[in-house]
Amino acid sequence: MNKAELVSAIAKRADVPASTVDSVLTGLQDELVEAITRGEKVAVSGLLTVERTQRSARTGRNPQTGESIDIPAANTVKVTAGSNLKKAASNVPV
Repeated sequence: MNKAELVSAIAKRADVPASTVDSVLTGLQDELVEAITRGEKVAVSGLLTVERTQRSARTGRNPQTGESIDIPAANTVKVTAGSNLKKAASNVPV
């Protein structure tokens, strides 16, 4: 599902205009980006948690040449599924 499909589905379910849903999703995106930039953790109870984490420097290997390379430390984003998402995923047969 892409953003346009998500906007349409939410608009239909909530019975609001798609433009309103699009504005809300854009606002959510902007707030998540700003919170991660500030180093804050964002938790939407039952849905997900988003936080910035640090990955330490390490030595890797180029798979084509086998040569060792140094991978610098970096910040990354960690997204953790909330209880409602985990429950939904566990109810789907494998």
